[in-house]
Amino acid sequence: MPDFLDVSILLAVLTSIISIYAWSHPELYDRWIMSPYLVRKRGEWYRFLSSGFLHADVGHLLFNMIAFYSFSQLVQMIFGAYFGELMGAGLFVLLYFTGIIVSDIPSYLKHRTDYDYRSLGASGGVASVMFSAILFNPLGSIRIMFLPIDIPSFIFGILYLIYSYYQGRRMGDNVNHDAHLYGALYGILFTLVAIPKSALIFWSQISDKYL
Repeated sequence: MPDFLDVSILLAVLTSIISIYAWSHPELYDRWIMSPYLVRKRGEWYRFLSSGFLHADVGHLLFNMIAFYSFSQLVQMIFGAYFGELMGAGLFVLLYFTGIIVSDIPSYLKHRTDYDYRSLGASGGVASVMFSAILFNPLGSIRIMFLPIDIPSFIFGILYLIYSYYQGRRMGDNVNHDAHLYGALYGILFTLVAIPKSALIFWSQISDKYL
């Protein structure tokens, strides 16, 4: 058992239950999915958050929840150490939920007059947690799928940002890469504001290793 309040399990279970339920209940799916047009037309602002509890299929759900849980442990532990168990858990939940919301703002602004545009998934929140963890542990090993090598997490983060930016400009694969990009940037900003020392933690590890 971890020595901190692990709320990531509760969030992952809740998200999984809602996603699975929505697959067989299209009325909930339609009511909760992110639709910038309906947000603007009807004032359904709750969709910024509710869409984070929906996923397209089993693969989408598993990928997001496994990535979320993998990176959340370190972030929860450090938040708990700095702010106390309850406040640290609260800040972690705030990071995740606001990451989902903030990462959808660029998509809303871009597609608010597009009736056909829809997006869903917790990717923005997951990216926020992921990049918060990278700030604390930039030299952690990450294995890219299908490649038999591990790379430092900060290198993965750089590649992730470049890929998300490039794919977001292309808009050719029906994935909301903008949510990945802005969720990641928001996670960095949130962590720097919450724990300014995280910048020194990041830099000291990088400089000790490479400089």
